[in-house]
Amino acid sequence: MAPAPPLKAYNPLMTSVRYCALAALALACFGQAPKKGSSTTVAHSNFGKLPDGTQIELYTLANGKGMQAKIMTLGATVVSLTAPDKSGKYVDVVLGMDSVDGYVKGVPYFGAVVGRYGNRIAKGQFTLEGKQYKVTVNDGENSLHGGRKGFDKQAWKARETGDGVEFTYVSKDGEEGYPGTLTAKVQYTVTPNNELRIEYTATTDKPTVVNLTNHSYFNLAGEGDILQHQVTLHADRFTPVDKGLIPTGELRAVKGTPFDFTKATPIGSRIEQKDEQLQFGGGYDHNWVLNGSGMKKAAEVYEPKTGRVMEVLTEEPGLQFYTGNFLDGTIKGKGGRVYQKRAAFCMETQHYPDSPNKPAFPTTELKPGATYHTVTVYRFSAR
Repeated sequence: MAPAPPLKAYNPLMTSVRYCALAALALACFGQAPKKGSSTTVAHSNFGKLPDGTQIELYTLANGKGMQAKIMTLGATVVSLTAPDKSGKYVDVVLGMDSVDGYVKGVPYFGAVVGRYGNRIAKGQFTLEGKQYKVTVNDGENSLHGGRKGFDKQAWKARETGDGVEFTYVSKDGEEGYPGTLTAKVQYTVTPNNELRIEYTATTDKPTVVNLTNHSYFNLAGEGDILQHQVTLHADRFTPVDKGLIPTGELRAVKGTPFDFTKATPIGSRIEQKDEQLQFGGGYDHNWVLNGSGMKKAAEVYEPKTGRVMEVLTEEPGLQFYTGNFLDGTIKGKGGRVYQKRAAFCMETQHYPDSPNKPAFPTTELKPGATYHTVTVYRFSAR
């Protein structure tokens, strides 16, 4: 048997030099060497400061295929999200701003986690265990997305979790009028299957209400309007609203109405019909009652020009489908792009609006000792 070749001498200096070179490259690109988990690399960098000096960080999650999500600590906000077209090209498919300053100036919840109560509460009041609470009114006579300084405008604490990032915010008792100190956590993960997975948990020290969701504005073409996007909603009913966009309490069948998306239908095909509900919302801005229970497929959106597909899976009972009705061309977003009316759509998984005032709706009450927990997945592909 031939003698084994001699072992090469271990040179700690050369090993150190190689590591330092790699680390330097990572620092130059990301602000911090990326940490690799089971399926996702995670890196973070500084994204700017709030007017009070609070540093906002930007976390980049990448799955190695081309899908990348950038999420900042202000509002646990999805700043950008890339998805593939039918030729394999990845582009950013969410609206957003280039810097923290853009968000501070005021945007309509682009990419943010909204709470303590996502969507509307009628007249900013509700009764819980016999006691009436008044929360901040910021949408006509109603409360919307947690009030004037909801979770979208708060700086969250971030912690890397190997294959994702967990954001935590502690909402003090009485904040925006809500009872109880609520500890909310939102875990973001980008999976090998081109999914953005969002897991929400919350606990409280007093009875309260909670309804968390992500308010990303999507455009699967990356630009232009979304009127040719084809939408399927797995919902046979929706919750009609009054002029203030508060549900009436009725669960109305979608069949025979412009709200029937049980088969793939272009967003623009019926959006201008003279329907009272469309007129109230200026388009679609309604909650659909999802079929089934537990984790289920709630929706699918197909953009025919690029071939991009987005599927929405959730444990939530409802989904707010919104078609950018209030965008008006006054906001300049990433790269100086002007966001016109219907430049994006939202699919906010949720409990129904105004549930604290509608006993027949699924409850949004959270008590001490219980844990609020729900998962939503946005899955991207192309065909």
